[in-house]
Amino acid sequence: MKDLMVVIKFTMKEMLKRKSFIISTLIILLLIVLGFNVPNILKAIEGEDTQEKLLIVDSSNIFEGTLETLNNMDLGYEIKIENATFEEIKEKIENEEIESAIIIEQQEQNIKIRYIVENTTMMEGVPEELVNIINNLYTNLQIGKLGLTPEQIQSITPNFEFSLEQTEEEKANGNVFVIMLLSLVLFYAIYFCAYQVSSSITTEKTSRIMETLVTSTSPRTIVLGKTIGIGIVGLIQLLVIVGTALISAKAFLEPELIEAVLDLSNITPYLGIVTVLYFILGYLAYALLYALTGSTISKPEDIQSANAPVAILAVIGFYLSYFTMMNPTSELNLFASMFPISSPFCMPFRIMMGLASITDVIISIFILIVTIFVISKIAIKIYSSAILNYGTKMSFRDILKMYKDK
Repeated sequence: MKDLMVVIKFTMKEMLKRKSFIISTLIILLLIVLGFNVPNILKAIEGEDTQEKLLIVDSSNIFEGTLETLNNMDLGYEIKIENATFEEIKEKIENEEIESAIIIEQQEQNIKIRYIVENTTMMEGVPEELVNIINNLYTNLQIGKLGLTPEQIQSITPNFEFSLEQTEEEKANGNVFVIMLLSLVLFYAIYFCAYQVSSSITTEKTSRIMETLVTSTSPRTIVLGKTIGIGIVGLIQLLVIVGTALISAKAFLEPELIEAVLDLSNITPYLGIVTVLYFILGYLAYALLYALTGSTISKPEDIQSANAPVAILAVIGFYLSYFTMMNPTSELNLFASMFPISSPFCMPFRIMMGLASITDVIISIFILIVTIFVISKIAIKIYSSAILNYGTKMSFRDILKMYKDK
């Protein structure tokens, strides 16, 4: 136990001293703070008044002065009603007096609406909210001329109430944006922290520190100590990142925007504990695989190619869980929450959506623990023989032969 603690402390100290770790963490924290400040930055650039200036020209008075009521509606536009020619509108747009304009013209059989902007390259068409509000305004104007009673008007303009329902008994709850965002954060934490195990082992082999470690303690202690040490640093880094994000959201975003985009109502202490547990278990599974690949090479330039199979496995697990979130009640999503390479990324958010029972969580954790135990047995066995190999990168056949001989 004493040797294990020595390796853990040594690994944590070396990890925290790395310039790459310090710089990458600071960059991530800076990007988080800047990201949550984007609305404030845009306001500072554009000014407090961010409403688009829209000019409406109704020279034939088709709407009989009712267009003035548009300013009483919260449409996101600062609307001006006045007569102007196309050339005058063009000049106003060029001088940035307005961003867009609408010209209403009476034709023989219909009414033509011309929507004028500076450049249509990025436009998909006339904004739908303007189309709907102009249609409703004209319809109400014509209905008013017919002298209909309120009951008759109500009968031809009913208020429809739409609702979305599903036939499946299981229902997914929760903010999809938050679920996917946290999934990305968890994948980053597990994948990149686990990758550091392979990098650390290879670096120490290159500097011959590994020879000192092997002669003073057992390979099992080294594998577990390095894995746990880097895992603790990774967990601290994850908590700092999440904490910075939550503080930045609270400090820089408006409460309404937080409620609309970052709905955290489904994040409970139970979910927090389970997420940390899956981070630890998911990290252990991938870190032990990376410890295995790191012990089979002796040159830092071989790290990428040696780690490729594990990286592919991690990406498959992540995308399996990520894309099944589109249909969280499917059997494939349930499979992803049980499958050990994807369950660390999938199960916490299945819990957030209210789809995972206690039994599901227990089974998933049991499968993951068994997988970790099997990987650790194989990794430590191969590590014991391969760690002092300073030759060329070992092939899969060499690793398999070494495992059988050991």
